Amino acid sequence: MRIHSDYLTVQTKQKREFINITANVRDAAEKSGIRDGLILISSLHGNSAVFINDEEAGLLQDIDEWANKIAPFSDQYHHSPRSESNAGAHLQSLLLNHQTFVSVADGKIELGPWQHVMYAELDGMRPKRVLIKVMGE
Repeated sequence: MRIHSDYLTVQTKQKREFINITANVRDAAEKSGIRDGLILISSLHGNSAVFINDEEAGLLQDIDEWANKIAPFSDQYHHSPRSESNAGAHLQSLLLNHQTFVSVADGKIELGPWQHVMYAELDGMRPKRVLIKVMGE
């Protein structure tokens, strides 16, 4: 088995953003030369997420509102109450997940017609890293 790793640095202009990183995943698959395998896409931060879904503005707004209903931003959490105010972002990362997988066949990523790999910044405006690890033959 061969393994190829890429790292993507994301810095958002807003505290919360959804960014389509499908092209970055596709580029990593092509650079790897791997024809058949899997790609792990993993946020290396506890207050962001990576998921696969449709990149449609209304759906992204629904996801944002859903996550905020379940784990709203609040100073009522136990997570470092004097120094941190991002416990809601950490909990939302658990809801949306910090990593996902994409299949590779014939050297190309396999996604459905409306699927995209999305990075969710939940507490942003500073550099964050995403691991894109291609594994296979």
